[in-house]
Amino acid sequence: MTSRTIHFALRGTAAFCALANAVIHLSLVPSHLAEMPYIGILFLVGSVVMLCVASGLVLQRQPVGVWLIGAAASIGMIIGFLLSRTVGLPDYREAGWEPPYGVLSLVVEGIFVLTFLAWLKEGGAGRVADLRLREAPRMKAPPARLP
Repeated sequence: MTSRTIHFALRGTAAFCALANAVIHLSLVPSHLAEMPYIGILFLVGSVVMLCVASGLVLQRQPVGVWLIGAAASIGMIIGFLLSRTVGLPDYREAGWEPPYGVLSLVVEGIFVLTFLAWLKEGGAGRVADLRLREAPRMKAPPARLP
C-alpha cells in the first residue's frame, strides 16, 4: 500500500468513528438531559465536536488540528465513561454499561485513538511538529546589556 492510500484509509476510519460516536451520544442526549442536565449538555457538545472532526477529516487537506481535537475528545469521553462508572462524577454515577451504547461508544472512541496513533506513526507526527514550528512566535534575541 502506498503512503497516500494508508493516510486515506486512516482518515476514512477515523471519520467513520467520529460520526458513529456523535450518533451514539446524540441518541442519548434527551434521556441524559432529563436525568442530569450537565451530562446531557456534555454529550451534546461532544457530539458537535465529533461531527466537526468527521467533516474536517473528510474536507480538509491537512487536518492536523482535527486529528488532535478528535483524539483529545475521544480520550476525554473514554475517561468520562470510566469515571462515571467507578468513582462517579459530581452528583452522577452510572451503575451499568448501558448496553449496547456504552460498549459501542468505547469501541468507536478506542478505534479513533488507535487510528490517530497509526496516523502519527505514518508521518502525522512530522505534520504536528511542522504545525508547532509555524505557529510558534518568533523569538527575538534579548537586548544587549551595557556594563
